[in-house]
Amino acid sequence: MGSFSEKQEALVKESWELIKHNIPELSLRFFTLILEIAPAAKNMFSFLKDTDEIPHNNPKLKAHAVKVFKMTCESAIQLHEKGEVVVGETTLKWLGSIHLQKGVIDPHFEVVKEALLRTVQEGTGEKWSEEMNGAWAEAYDHLATAIKNEMKI
Repeated sequence: MGSFSEKQEALVKESWELIKHNIPELSLRFFTLILEIAPAAKNMFSFLKDTDEIPHNNPKLKAHAVKVFKMTCESAIQLHEKGEVVVGETTLKWLGSIHLQKGVIDPHFEVVKEALLRTVQEGTGEKWSEEMNGAWAEAYDHLATAIKNEMKI
């Protein structure tokens, strides 16, 4: 993974500004896409386990989606400023252990990435571009790598 440019950082920040006001709807869309891509992933999320549908007003669902969006956005900023993703050690250890405990493996990270990119694309509408897609994808890849390194997978 190469260096993350100022323009890539700006694209992620600009798109985050566009979508953050619509988080309840986009959180729902994000998890709908995850389950469309990988229905078995439902059992990995405590707030989806015992339901046949995605709960529309579930605060845990929204909070989880916001974390993924925000951490990816923060990764973009860090990549440009520091050349790497620096997640607080305690946060990274927690993320690594919870993902390991839930049985997350490489293909799961790809499912989340695809759902994330499609959600951001839908949320940004006509502002979406291949360049924006590439910026979000690279930021997410770096974040996923940091989590995987903590998981040792």
